[in-house]
Amino acid sequence: MIPTPLTQGKHSGTAALGRPKPGNAWAEGFSRLARRVSALTAHPAAFALAVASVAVWAVFGPVTHYSEIWQLWINTSTTILTFLMVFLLQNAQTRDTKALHVKMDELLRALRGARNELIDLENLSEGELDRYYAEFRELHLKYSKAASRNHGKAAKTPPLA
Repeated sequence: MIPTPLTQGKHSGTAALGRPKPGNAWAEGFSRLARRVSALTAHPAAFALAVASVAVWAVFGPVTHYSEIWQLWINTSTTILTFLMVFLLQNAQTRDTKALHVKMDELLRALRGARNELIDLENLSEGELDRYYAEFRELHLKYSKAASRNHGKAAKTPPLA
């Protein structure tokens, strides 16, 4: 096995996965909260609750004669919720993205014939990333043409250029 930052050391992978260092209870708690909130808000029931809240608010419009307080209530509550959700969801998304990158990097590292230069691709400049994107777009077109020539039959994989 080729040693990597993930396979070395007693607490291997901790920094690479974006996890808080052991003992940082606040950061660990925030990360746990962010994952739970992300899972809850992705559920259809959360959307239904949001729609119901807006409906209840709308019902009170005529009762309060569409007062400034009635308008301020929805504006303030949605602004605060949005502001807080940005941080929670960004934390969860960043963590998931880091984990996905680590998994993909490990597959590239372990797969014989894979180009190890693609490991850590997300840290390249825009120009370098665009060059790889164009290369893989051409490969995709080549595979698509080969598949359409064979009418959906298993096509031989064209060699990498």
